[in-house]
Amino acid sequence: MDASLKSYLGNWVRALKPLLYGLRLTFRHLKHARKRKRPDNAQAPDYFSHAHGLVTIQYPQEKTPTPDVGRYKLFLQTDDCIGCDQCARICPVDCITIEKVKSPTIIGTTSDGTKIRFYLPVFDIDLAKCCFCGLCTVVCPTECLTMTDEYEYGSYDRLNFIDRWGNLTPDERRQKEEELAAFEAEKKKALKKTE
Repeated sequence: MDASLKSYLGNWVRALKPLLYGLRLTFRHLKHARKRKRPDNAQAPDYFSHAHGLVTIQYPQEKTPTPDVGRYKLFLQTDDCIGCDQCARICPVDCITIEKVKSPTIIGTTSDGTKIRFYLPVFDIDLAKCCFCGLCTVVCPTECLTMTDEYEYGSYDRLNFIDRWGNLTPDERRQKEEELAAFEAEKKKALKKTE
């Protein structure tokens, strides 16, 4: 037997060993496929006792439960936001954009009694940039920014990842800015008269 034929047969023998191992593993999985794993949460006490069984879930109909402490899509309760800008300042990736217009009077109060003094024409959260660290929810004094358990928001268009929570249209914003400018002008006139 010449060296090239010996080398060729040796390669076949070396390739046969992992092939047989893979086939044995496949047949073992097929044997256990009659059982079905439950789509349990990893926090379930008996999660690791289901070592064998079919693991594929029928996705839209079945969903794996999400952990209670998971970090997912952000939600803003606009009526409770005071426009303090703390969430935008602490965000490590600058995914929160806030523009505010000061009101000459108190607009209202939040659910915890804090006075609202700013209109929010722009409050955008870019979920494509968000790293879901949760820092913005921790610093929010009125707890109006929270994380929901929604994790399915895939899209083909990047603009669909921007959540717009602003509460003024461009025309309303212009009107509020004019009202503020008029109020400040009156205030300056009143100060000049007292001097």
